[in-house]
Amino acid sequence: MKKILVTGANGQLGLSIKAVGKNYPSMIFTFTDVEDLDITNSKEVISFFENNKFDYCVNCAAYTAVDKAEEDVENAFSINATAVKNLSIACKNSNVVLIHVSTDFVFDGLKKTPYSEEDLPNPLSVYGSSKLKGEQFIQDILDSYFIVRTSWLYSEYGNNFVKTMLRLSETYKEINVVDDQIGSPTYAGDLAEFIISVISLESELYGVYHFSNEGNISWYDFAVEIFEKSQRQIKVNPIESTSYPTAAKRPAYSVLGTTKAKKLGQIKIKNWKESLSMFN
Repeated sequence: MKKILVTGANGQLGLSIKAVGKNYPSMIFTFTDVEDLDITNSKEVISFFENNKFDYCVNCAAYTAVDKAEEDVENAFSINATAVKNLSIACKNSNVVLIHVSTDFVFDGLKKTPYSEEDLPNPLSVYGSSKLKGEQFIQDILDSYFIVRTSWLYSEYGNNFVKTMLRLSETYKEINVVDDQIGSPTYAGDLAEFIISVISLESELYGVYHFSNEGNISWYDFAVEIFEKSQRQIKVNPIESTSYPTAAKRPAYSVLGTTKAKKLGQIKIKNWKESLSMFN
């Protein structure tokens, strides 16, 4: 029986792992959120690990308000970096494998081909910088870890682009969506399956991995497909990012190459349209 701690349990990935984890009776999951375990508090984290035995820690906790982070710098770094350092130290002391979820926002988007794990990060935003700092803490402290970068995450839970589009369609007959930011959507249920497959395999091929659904699209393309799949009648106008200014700068191209993840998890990664159909 493997014992797995999942932090950030009330977020969309944490809830997705909880749903998927029910299919794995040989795994004992402990789900915590900030009210159960404040991972920004180093003493609380050390004590929690000393009083509980785990084989893996899956860190789904994150500060994800990308634009708000530009002003709320201290909190963004506290949750995305300092808390990750705390978990890394506790995992090292307790001989626990850390699986940490990171982001495509660690890249600047200047490439025109999918980013590999060997490409050098160069974040454009506070959010991206805080997530990169968290990765660096892990790499400095641990040998037994998996950093899993993902992109454009959505699910049945929480706030995400798919749910926002569906909500807007209930009020508006026409909306504008940027078409010059290219990436790959990721269904959180698929990411949860990948993470659990890594645990099942007891892989020791530690390091950085990229996971997203297959396919390269714009947010505009994504919105059009969301409405088509859900049979919503709404007109979508493609616009440039300059017409929709945001506090944080986004990478124009953040497609993640997933060849390494396919080998690690020994799974077929679905096309984004296939996974969106499952969602609907």
